[in-house]
Order: sequence, then C-alpha cells, then structure tokens
Amino acid sequence: MILSLFRKNSATDAVYGVYNAIVAQSRQPVFYAEWGVPDTVTGRFDMISLHMALVFRRMRGGEQTRNFSQAVFDLFFKDMDRSLREMGVGDLGVPKRIQKMGNLFFGLLAAINEAMDRGDREALALVLSRNLFDGAELDHARTLADYMIEQDKTLAAQQTAEISAGKITFGPAT
Repeated sequence: MILSLFRKNSATDAVYGVYNAIVAQSRQPVFYAEWGVPDTVTGRFDMISLHMALVFRRMRGGEQTRNFSQAVFDLFFKDMDRSLREMGVGDLGVPKRIQKMGNLFFGLLAAINEAMDRGDREALALVLSRNLFDGAELDHARTLADYMIEQDKTLAAQQTAEISAGKITFGPAT
C-alpha cells in the first residue's frame, strides 16, 4: 500500500469528505485534555489512525468499499508526507518515516480489529495503552476503548454507500 502513494490521485470529493471528518473527529479536545492522549505530532497521528481504523472496519467487505478505503488511505499518507516535509524532514528521510508510519498503522489496525472482533474491551484497552500511552494510563485507555466501541456501533448503523458518498457521522467524544 505504501507504493500506492505514487499512483494517480484517486481522491474524490467523497474521499476528502470522509478524511476531513476523520481528522476533525480526531482533533476533539477531550482526547488530549481529559483522556490523556499526548498532544504531540505522534499523539495526533495516533488519533487519526484510530479513527481511520474504525472507518476501515466499517468498510470491510466488497471491492467498492475496498477501493474507497484505499483512496482514503492514500490521502492519509499523502497528508502525512506533506506534514513531514512542512516540519522540515528532508527528502531522503520522508519515505523512511512514511514506511514506519504505515507499518505502525497496519499493526495497530490488526490489533484493534482482533480485539474488537472478539468483543474484548480489555484487550482493546491494552492495545491502546501499549500504542498510545507506552503501556501506562490503563484508565485512559479503557475510556478510549469504550469510545471506540461506541463509535464502531455508530458507524455500523451507517450505510457503506453513504460513507462512500462522503457522508459519515461520528458520535460525540464525551
């Protein structure tokens, strides 16, 4: 998938709409001010990754949803590439960092899916603790796990065709 960064731009208005909704949801102040997510570049990447994972869970299935998810993924990593360059990472360093970010994302996605597919809140909290809080802050990780379970239900109630059309709604982060 990292090589997909070099493909023709597949971002449509719908892809931008979903990606912008993911970014907006991941920037909710409650995550950083109350739930202990580090308000850093890494913490913000992690929150976007969590919301991307939730959308990808919802879009699992057919080829149309897979293509849409791929376009959202491509846009995500193009945005990360742009952000790294704006932060001053040199041309030689960007591909290495993007590859590392991709590996982190896929590892997180797999761990989240495994825990959520089993309906195992505590396993999900441990995944979040390990990935967002360096193994600490289990209480915050449990709060975030509850949030993710609720968001998964919210997204499950939305038609994939609507999401593919750029219409996605996340529940409140409270």
